[in-house]
Amino acid sequence: MDPLQFLVPLGWIETIGPIVPIAILVLVVANIGARILENRRQSWQIEHDEPVTRHPLNTFTTMGIVTLGLLFVLYRPISGMIMMIPIFGLFVADVFEFEGRQVEADNGLEFEWPKATLLASGLTLIYAMYYALTPLYSPILDALLA
Repeated sequence: MDPLQFLVPLGWIETIGPIVPIAILVLVVANIGARILENRRQSWQIEHDEPVTRHPLNTFTTMGIVTLGLLFVLYRPISGMIMMIPIFGLFVADVFEFEGRQVEADNGLEFEWPKATLLASGLTLIYAMYYALTPLYSPILDALLA
């Protein structure tokens, strides 16, 4: 018996649960691309003395990853909590990296690549690939370990 079954109807999560890791993987790849676009846009903004703003695609993909991560926690609680560790790191790094960008722009410092967020995105990508691509590598592991 699921402890939440009387509080929240969760029957729908069993239907979409198997595709949640794949959706997380797709959004993480899109997020990495959005970070590259955001870096180019912010570099242009700094060169032309405009205020540094977030790229909407980066915001959308980051919030989508967090939302899907929380859905994955409902579907697979232990795996979901493990997956939420790098997702939370990605979210926190994104917030502080943007604040750092604004400080760099305000003080005229050298504009650098967002190293922390790219590292967090890479770690999240590895975890998302582990959960999303299980059907591809599980027969090989079963043959090796059985």
